Amino acid sequence: MASFIKPSVLGGFVRIFKLIRQHRTEKPLCCGRSYSSGGDSRAPRIYTKTGDKGFSSTFTGERRPKEDQIFQALGNTDELSSAIGLAREFCLDKSHSFTYQLDKCILQDVSSNIATPLSSARKSHIKKTKFTALPVADLETWIDSFTEELPPLTNFILPSGGKSSAALHLARTVCRRAERSVAPIVRSGEADPDVAKFLNRLSDYLFTVARYAAMKEGEEEKIYKRLE
Repeated sequence: MASFIKPSVLGGFVRIFKLIRQHRTEKPLCCGRSYSSGGDSRAPRIYTKTGDKGFSSTFTGERRPKEDQIFQALGNTDELSSAIGLAREFCLDKSHSFTYQLDKCILQDVSSNIATPLSSARKSHIKKTKFTALPVADLETWIDSFTEELPPLTNFILPSGGKSSAALHLARTVCRRAERSVAPIVRSGEADPDVAKFLNRLSDYLFTVARYAAMKEGEEEKIYKRLE
């Protein structure tokens, strides 16, 4: 007995067959993909390839080798920013009252000033990247406030006192390295003196809040004792 398929049903089968055939002939996602940005509105690529030969640009447009002291200082400042970011996460977990101050760390402004050597800067560059003494005064105010609550420091202490405190001590040591790398740039007149002052004071601030975090968490600070 002959059987008949309605045209509408047959049309459905045809569409399904076409989809299956199309799926089988498609290339894998990782094969033959075009990364061309022409004609689309995607975000710019994270890589530029302009530093592939070991040179990079300052904000003023100079091309310098990546081992130049400008980029050494910028790298150290970037590392400091990451170290503070990590410490901040630990401090947030403990709801420390000073955490908002870590949000106000203006290391991006520090980096902008370092990346603008005054010997090649125009007035427009200087206007955008000038660094003032106001953040230094803020740090001094915070240091004095926390110091009043801390027990007197009578011994050398080792990085300790819980995760928040230890992470802040780590950030402090990275800050000292950033300061050392910025010092010759400031001495040569290529960066604002207040940049070096800020990093110097920032390391003092990080040391102070490291102790404060340990005190608030009830953690013991380890005292340095010379081995006999």
